[in-house]
Amino acid sequence: MQAGDSGAVTRHVDAHADLVYRVVSDVTRICEWSPQTVSCEWIEPSRGPVEGARFKARNRRGRARWSNTPWVVVADPGREFAFRRHASGSDVTWRYRLTSADDGTEVTESFEVHKPSPRLVMWFFNKVDGITDRQADLEANLRMSLERLAEVIAREPR
Repeated sequence: MQAGDSGAVTRHVDAHADLVYRVVSDVTRICEWSPQTVSCEWIEPSRGPVEGARFKARNRRGRARWSNTPWVVVADPGREFAFRRHASGSDVTWRYRLTSADDGTEVTESFEVHKPSPRLVMWFFNKVDGITDRQADLEANLRMSLERLAEVIAREPR
């Protein structure tokens, strides 16, 4: 991955944007839909999705395990939630954009690489995980994440 690389996937969800935002901005629930996140918890004094709030994320992929401490960069209820993280020498923003539709919400999950991991680190992670195309792998994870998110939201009380 290079600086400036990005990817995005959009999926329709049968719920109002306010409900979708409430779910995606509750970082303690990310593990319900993310294929790699094991747990997240707000770091004191943060208690919710406000710009500057930090949280601890624990992740797993195959044999690889890592954690990081992202911070919220956008908290715009019903419209957008985004966080940025540094891990393994890289700097990436993950974003959920919500667009209201007549019968629900179009949810776009995306990532943008601001600084890539060093080549040796990426080679190691790709080798351990068996990844030959990191961009395609990330976009497949975005699709899986949004499918799971739609299932989570379908179970939410209205």
